[in-house]
Amino acid sequence: MLVLVAPGQGAQTPGFLTPWLELPGAADRIAGWSDAIGLDLAHYGTKADADEIRDTAVAQPLLVAAGLLSAAALDASPTVVAGHSVGEITAAALAGVIEDDAALRFVRTRGLGMAEAAAVTETGMAALLGGDPEVTVPHLEKLGLTPANVNGGGQIVAAGTAGQIAALAEDMPEGVRRVVQLKVAGAFHTHHMAPAVERLREAATTLTVADPKVTYVSNADGKTVADGAEVISRLVGQVANPVRWDLCMETFKELGVTALVEVAPGGTLVGLAKRALPGVKTLALKTPDDLEAARALVSEHADA
Repeated sequence: MLVLVAPGQGAQTPGFLTPWLELPGAADRIAGWSDAIGLDLAHYGTKADADEIRDTAVAQPLLVAAGLLSAAALDASPTVVAGHSVGEITAAALAGVIEDDAALRFVRTRGLGMAEAAAVTETGMAALLGGDPEVTVPHLEKLGLTPANVNGGGQIVAAGTAGQIAALAEDMPEGVRRVVQLKVAGAFHTHHMAPAVERLREAATTLTVADPKVTYVSNADGKTVADGAEVISRLVGQVANPVRWDLCMETFKELGVTALVEVAPGGTLVGLAKRALPGVKTLALKTPDDLEAARALVSEHADA
């Protein structure tokens, strides 16, 4: 059984879209999406530096575009789909809940709304590596931080004000080996993002929605969602609520997933899966050079 997963913000690196644009028809698709959302995706994915693509309003559409482009090139038929944070919009499109063009318009609204919310107060996120969640979570709450991403595999991401993140570096929870500041521009999945929820709720009313054609696993609680309207409702609320990727991976286990492929820019979720899903074959789509191996893995593990 194959699960196709899509990464969230922070996975982007300068120039990562360049090799994907060499595929037949890819440049035209990116140009069409760029026109639709008023953002030059080709420029940001090939020429922009790390600071430019750290901008939430840029990073989010860029990630969804890359995910959809690489998934189309793979042309797999997964049994299960899921995405981490903004990757949930990619997953919703892969599941047929919304069309690709609608996904790009929706994520553009999400990125702009979250960027505006992040501009109100200087906030950020940091990954804590190691430690016990039962010890780490209360420690974060004591510092006024939110455990915004509970990722499994020994990783929790804290979010809060710049001052709170700085305090964390000086006062790490017992058992945590390292704190790494993330390449994001706000405290996502916390109360700081509440204004973006309202903006996204309004945008959701314009979407044409269908029920998922494959099993869709939600970040909210790791549960499968079979109703398209419920998928969209969860996407709206998700921006101000924690990501429970640990529970998503538990669901993959329960469903009997045997292989996981991460769409571009892949790597982050494969890393978590290697620690939390022993025995599950994994592959990250980083460049088109990975497609051949990915197709071989798909042919072995996709349902007949």
